[in-house]
Amino acid sequence: MATTETALPEYATTPAHRDGNVLRWLTAYTASLVGDSVYFVALGWSAQKAASPAEVGLVMAAGALPRALLMLGGGVVADRFDPRRVILGSDTLRCLLILAAAAGIALTAPALWVLVAVALVFGAVDALFVPAVGALPPRITSPDQLARVTGLRSLSMRLGQIAGPPIGGLAMGLGGPAAAFAVAGALFALSLPLLLTVRIRSLGSHDAERPGPGTARQDLLDGLRYIRRHRLIGPLVAAGAVCELGLIGTLNVGMVLLNAERGWGPSGYGWIVSSFSAGAAASATLLAIAGWLPRAGLMMAGTLLVGCAGAAAIALVPTLWLAVVLAAVIGLCAGIFGSLDNALIQTAADPAYLGRVTSVVMLTMVGLAPLSYPLVGAAIGAWGAAPVFIGCGAFASLGVAIALASSAVRRAELPRRS
Repeated sequence: MATTETALPEYATTPAHRDGNVLRWLTAYTASLVGDSVYFVALGWSAQKAASPAEVGLVMAAGALPRALLMLGGGVVADRFDPRRVILGSDTLRCLLILAAAAGIALTAPALWVLVAVALVFGAVDALFVPAVGALPPRITSPDQLARVTGLRSLSMRLGQIAGPPIGGLAMGLGGPAAAFAVAGALFALSLPLLLTVRIRSLGSHDAERPGPGTARQDLLDGLRYIRRHRLIGPLVAAGAVCELGLIGTLNVGMVLLNAERGWGPSGYGWIVSSFSAGAAASATLLAIAGWLPRAGLMMAGTLLVGCAGAAAIALVPTLWLAVVLAAVIGLCAGIFGSLDNALIQTAADPAYLGRVTSVVMLTMVGLAPLSYPLVGAAIGAWGAAPVFIGCGAFASLGVAIALASSAVRRAELPRRS
């Protein structure tokens, strides 16, 4: 599918949250994210009807393996080809895959091997989609608007997490798994015409720096060297990876076990998770509207430190309402840290490397961070929640040390319109 780069102004005159080009991309991205959530609901309930509880876990985890293994390769693809073309192609493949699954399930009872195959293929296609999404923003807006785009993208992710499961549940209730898969496929299809209308901004001199006809392995190694040698991106990626490894297992698996230990139950867990999400959404809204925050590098490190301290302290508070308030603070700080980290990487990276940079960042989230889940669970089983939360918070705070050790991070600022 041919795409052309449009001669957009080097610096757009319209803020990103009022730019029709950005909003068309954002709407397409949101539809795709909601489709993701509906797909996971459909996959889980289909597996539940066809398999044992252990096999349900196998089906739900199947997509993570190819996503983690192929993510770095997806970054190479995003940098070698037009990111929009990669997004269009991967969304088309996801649409056809899920609609085919819907048709198959409508005609016969879902077989376990079919669901595993769907999950594996979907995960492999996701490994192309995610890095390309990360490489596209600099091509649809100007550098001084990338922070706003980051905030808007975070809001889209929250909306997908909030809206997707109820839509999937409603489709399941009305028409069963086949209807839920069909709704997911329709949402992927909805994103395609919107993406076709998105105009691509020329990268100017950077186009000449895009990877040549080298091998995929050479391009991958070149991207890893670029990250390691970059004075700002290297520390930002390392700080984010340490933060994910320290906090993701604690906030996901650990929070469930903490609620059980304290007797707060499922409703308490729901309040804590909702409060965290509200704080993260508030930070994304702040960045989307403001578009710029002062002393971005230091603010990023400071909010990470507060978030780590909050994650350690949440296992020490005596009452549920204090945990809910603290979860909102953690979510707010985590949202600011994540948005600033992403925005600084987006503005500092040569666009020719953005796909590979994004693939490394996402690999730490979907490939490495989940490895902490069984470790956190086993540790809480052995020692209780409080020491594990404190230890994980202390480990995550090493990301603060990594960030502050870099003079480039300490001096980092977001572009600001003059």
